[in-house]
Amino acid sequence: MTQLIGLTGQSGAGKSLVSDIFRQNGFAVVDADLCSREAVEPGSKCLTEIAEIFGEKVINSDKTLNRKVLAEIVFSDKSELKKLNTVMHPFILDIVCKKIRELQNKGYKFIILDAPTLFESKADDICDLIISVTAKEDIRKKRISERDGISEENIEKRFKSQNSEDFFIKNSNYIIKNNSSIDELREKTEKIAEKIQKG
Repeated sequence: MTQLIGLTGQSGAGKSLVSDIFRQNGFAVVDADLCSREAVEPGSKCLTEIAEIFGEKVINSDKTLNRKVLAEIVFSDKSELKKLNTVMHPFILDIVCKKIRELQNKGYKFIILDAPTLFESKADDICDLIISVTAKEDIRKKRISERDGISEENIEKRFKSQNSEDFFIKNSNYIIKNNSSIDELREKTEKIAEKIQKG
């Protein structure tokens, strides 16, 4: 019997690092971000629908998605973000489920679904357990600024479009607070990994 573990959390909290640590501890990982890129490949039905809603400005000359333009639209208006999610999530979920089945067929007992919009896409419904990664706002701001090189104003917009720490605490089986060193994060994650593997 395979156990599917949803991994999500706040932007800049360090979810990708946690995902890597689980992978190093024998868990298979399905990356929803990679699945979302697959969903919007040039010529895909999903990309066509996005262009119909948001206009040709979100499509580059090489027929790929202009993520920067789309992000500016959806992160400054919650109703626009909702529109995008309504289009994208069913396509992403289809790809996610296909990858999960492939891993199950390979005999993996524990699969991590690494998904920033786990709750928004209702993918939490297919998970046996939920783990959320959180961190203090100033720490997250610093990490995002260094990683993505975006302005503080755009970081603020991104934060406003996301769930609060209280929401994650209330809706998760495990919370990993990542306010310190990578060593501490590894220790916390490995403890949870061991607990899950022991059942």
